[in-house]
This record gives sequence, structure tokens and C-alpha cells, in this order.
Amino acid sequence: MTPSRIHRLTLTHFRNYRAAGLETAADMVALVGPNGAGKTNCIEAISFLSPGRGLRRATLEDVADNQGDGSWAVSAQVEGALGLATLGTGIDAPRADAAVSRRCRIDREPVGSAAAFGDHIRMVWLTPAMDGLFMGAGSERRRFFDRLVLAIDSEHSSRINALERSLRSRNRLLETRNYDDHWCDAIERETAELAVAVAATRGQTAARLTGMLNARAQASAFPSAQIALDGWMENALLTETATSVEDRYRQILRDNRPRDAIAGRTTDGPHLTDLQVIYAPKSMPARDASTGEQKALLIGLVLAHASLVAEMTGIVPLLLLDEVVAHLDPSRRAALFDELRKLGAQVWLTGADPAAFTEIGAGGEVFDVESGQVSSRR
Repeated sequence: MTPSRIHRLTLTHFRNYRAAGLETAADMVALVGPNGAGKTNCIEAISFLSPGRGLRRATLEDVADNQGDGSWAVSAQVEGALGLATLGTGIDAPRADAAVSRRCRIDREPVGSAAAFGDHIRMVWLTPAMDGLFMGAGSERRRFFDRLVLAIDSEHSSRINALERSLRSRNRLLETRNYDDHWCDAIERETAELAVAVAATRGQTAARLTGMLNARAQASAFPSAQIALDGWMENALLTETATSVEDRYRQILRDNRPRDAIAGRTTDGPHLTDLQVIYAPKSMPARDASTGEQKALLIGLVLAHASLVAEMTGIVPLLLLDEVVAHLDPSRRAALFDELRKLGAQVWLTGADPAAFTEIGAGGEVFDVESGQVSSRR
């Protein structure tokens, strides 16, 4: 297994960082400082070295330093599956006559998208915003699970985006009073192909993650989960051919045209799939577990997923854990550090209290973060 590591990180006009950087050889990197200092901003910058919109799902313009010209850049020297490389991403200063587009480079050479970063490193994260995952809307759980899939298959986001574009095209066509059936047939054929591709990858990941959760159930200090996808297409693909499921969905789309035209949206498909999670120790829905149980369950789920990423890709993912240790008692905190060491990942953690990181050991390094500046305590 090849671990994903960052040796040097440089931020330019990113959030509250005008210009900052750090170097580390540590297995565990703790960013410590008061609220608002920029700890989460730092690991958010790292998350942009992967496909998608980062751990806050921010727009490209939103992460720019508000005192700059609107441009920003993140660069890191990483060590991963292909050895040492320099990954970089960011945007140029926005212009009124051009759409904002994200630039991605590997060893200073342009690449088509951030999906190319997946050849070098993978990453997994856990943030306080996920604490309400089991109580929130199904769309949030679907987005969470798609992020898990994306850490394994770096093209998953592109397929989802293509599916969403196809669904929008269909919805717009159905808004037309006398829409053309042939045009609808063509769009629905594309929609069904993309829907099956998205659903198949989700279903395969769910099955493999279930296996990993079961394998870790007795060995981990964190509770196990039972997961299932609440979507007919993902489940149908476990026993039926992709062609038969695609044909069925195409017929559903055709039959639902009048209803969908009235609704103004497509009312059936994998864009509505939900993730069901059971708190295994008590065999109850995760939404009914206590706040502490939900937090521990989420940590266990993310650790199992990180192990699955390593097993399936051969790349141990980088872990970004935002304000995770502060809410754990000392025994659970020690157990977390122990499991992270066994995983063999480089881990970036944030917190306000330096005492929470006293047990990260000789392989760890603590950085002070204050007013957009980062400095090592060593």
C-alpha cells in the first residue's frame, strides 16, 4: 500500500491566507489555534487537491481572499502512488467577459481536471457539518455517500454531473407545451445510460463497504454500521443486468412524462437515492441513536471507508479530520490515534486545545495557526 502524504503546502490568497506555507514529514499533523484563525481553511485548501468542491462545497469564487483580486492558488508537494509530484489548483482573477474556471496542474503541466490528482493521492474527510448527517435530508446523505464513492473512483463526480445535465435537459424539454417525442427519446436514452453507470458504482461501493464494516466490527473501538442504499436502481443492479435496468428506467421515464411535466422535475431515478444507516450495536436506525453514538458511528464509518479505499486502490488515503478529537473522551481519543496509526495514513487534524494532541506521539507535529499564519511548535 502506498500512503498519500503532503510534504509541503503553499496557500496564496485562499480564504484568510494571503501567503502561507508549511513543511512536514509527520504522520499526524495537528493544526491548533483559536476559532477563526484559519485551521479549517487550511485543510479545506488541501481538499481542493481532489475532485469536487472541497470539504465545504464552496464555489470557486467564495474561497478567494477578499482583499485580493479574486484569484487564489493551492500547491502541494505530495508523495503518493506515482512518487513525488507537485499538485496545484486555483483560479485566475475573474473577468466580466469570461466564466470562472478552475485550473489544475501536475508538476506545473496543465491537466484536464482535478480527477487527474486521483492518480497520485486519495483523501477522506470528516467535518462538524457531517454531525447532522443521520437527522438531515436524504440529499445530504446521498452527497456524503457519493463523496465516499469518489474517493475510490475519481470519475464518479463527472458521471454525476453529466447525469444532472441530462436531467435538466429533459426537464426543460418537458416544459415545452408540444415537446418532440423523438427528442425526449434521445435525451432519455442518454439519461438512462448515465443513471445506470452512477447507480452501479454506488451499489458496488456499498456492497464492499458493508464487507469492510463487518470485518472491522470486532476489532474497532468505534461502533459498526449496517448500510443500505434506498434506491431501486442500485439494488436492482445487484441481481439484474445493466441493460435490463437501463431499458426499465427508459420506459419509466417515458411513462412519467406527463407527471414530470406537471411537477417540473424528474420524479424517479438515482438522483433521489437515500443512504440508510443502522447503528449496529443496538440494531436501530442511526437517526435514533444519541448524539455521542452518532458521532462515534460516523468516525467508525469513515475509518472503514479509508481502509476500503486503501484496499481497492492500493493508495492509503490522506485523512482530514476537522474538530474531531475535541468531542472524544480520553480513551476514545487514544483509540482513534491508535487506529489511525494502524491505517498507515497521513492525518491532518484541527482543534483549539493543544492538550487534545499530546498523544499523537513522536510521529506527529503540531502547528500553531493564527490570523492566517502557520508555524511549527518544534
